[in-house]
Amino acid sequence: MVANIAEFAQSNTEIEYLNKVFKLQQDAFRKEPYPSYAVRKANLAKLKSALKKYQRQLIEAMNEDFGGRGVVESLMADVVMAQNACSHNAKHLSKWMKSSKRSPGIMNMPGKAEVMYQPLGVIGIIAPWNYPVQLAAVPLAGALAAGNRAVIKMSEFTPKTSVVFKEAMASAFNEDEVAVVMGEADVAVEFSKKPWDHLVFTGATSIAYHVMRAAAENLTPLTLELGGKSPTILDAAVDMSDACQKIAFGKGMNAGQTCIAPDYVLCPENRVEEFVKTMTRTVSSMYPRIKDNPHYTQVINDRQFDRLQNVLKDAEEKGAEVVSINPNNEDLSGTRKMPLHIVVNGNEQMKVLQDEIFGPILPVVPYKTLDEAIDYINDRPRPLALYYFGHNKSNEDKVLKHTHSGGVSINETVIHASVENLPFGGVGPSGMGHYHAEEGFRTFSKAKGIYRKGKLNLAKYVAYPPYDSGFKKKAMEALSK
Repeated sequence: MVANIAEFAQSNTEIEYLNKVFKLQQDAFRKEPYPSYAVRKANLAKLKSALKKYQRQLIEAMNEDFGGRGVVESLMADVVMAQNACSHNAKHLSKWMKSSKRSPGIMNMPGKAEVMYQPLGVIGIIAPWNYPVQLAAVPLAGALAAGNRAVIKMSEFTPKTSVVFKEAMASAFNEDEVAVVMGEADVAVEFSKKPWDHLVFTGATSIAYHVMRAAAENLTPLTLELGGKSPTILDAAVDMSDACQKIAFGKGMNAGQTCIAPDYVLCPENRVEEFVKTMTRTVSSMYPRIKDNPHYTQVINDRQFDRLQNVLKDAEEKGAEVVSINPNNEDLSGTRKMPLHIVVNGNEQMKVLQDEIFGPILPVVPYKTLDEAIDYINDRPRPLALYYFGHNKSNEDKVLKHTHSGGVSINETVIHASVENLPFGGVGPSGMGHYHAEEGFRTFSKAKGIYRKGKLNLAKYVAYPPYDSGFKKKAMEALSK
């Protein structure tokens, strides 16, 4: 009861703070609706500097929130990726800010046309728990580059990281520039109801329905970064050792708690046994020990751990073979560290082949022909990522042109999301909209079309009424041909 009262009080405090900073930022944006290049570049520099200054504290906080988070993963996939986003935006900002010249067309001559990229205003960002720094700071970098202000709702599942991130942002920005809101799910509900000029949500598809519904009440434009079951296709002639090394990297990162992690592997049916043996050997070499390995991330909380255990139990009860890759047969009881589990002989009645896994479980689906593998993917909701391993250019081209996904890595996993020049975003059930790269700048800008008329007005001789003169009739006849 006491805990509930305390949570209620905290939620009320955070909601009051949300309302306060939202109004502050609206007022501040109205006073400065088009920040200069110098202001924007300075903001990106301040963000990068704050991330660098608080790097150690952020990594320590993520480790505490997870109960064990890979140090290199926190540095590489959270802090450094966010810093790189700041650098990339700053490098290209001058070019992106320039208006785009367009032809006005012969009907509107003499005249000039252009597209001006104008800041939207106040951006709302709802960050998830799996990469709490990256998925708060990278969209923030895009929003600042485009000249906006932003409020960030951090995840309640990473409370220590949220506190440090809030402190880092407060060290660099005033509340009317960038503000951080914490609190439980009820705060997130109120957050999604605000009339943002744009709202970014990264998280579960099941929650996205509620976020989108709330945003619809204000016609708030959305970027949704969700997930889904991202497939990995192994070509018939694949180099199995090379493929397994890269799949192990992508699946092992953050213990599989990554929205673009390989979710399942489509393997030629005559090479399934080879894949399982090679994957076992590869993972064992990467993670020879698990329990006391500082580079092996723990499942975030008991709820997620229990969910993953139930997925495995369901698969085994329904006839699947489960291979646990625990090289030293360590006793992991009392921890939430899970070895990678490969699931063989699965079927559609099993949870492991129905829902996004989001953990260290990897089902293998055999296929006879590449067309069969492509059909398997296309029979299911469009995923956030797709991976193809092989050097047959014809097959690669077929996969790229006959499947849809948010992004693709060829002969690699997850890396495409770290390429700063590429947009990142889902398609259909895996999300909508993009950020990263120039597409991110455009997402957080209004592309305003502008037409300028010259002093000479030729349109009056053709387009203005009255239309009963012979010349105008002939002109219209000529234009309509």
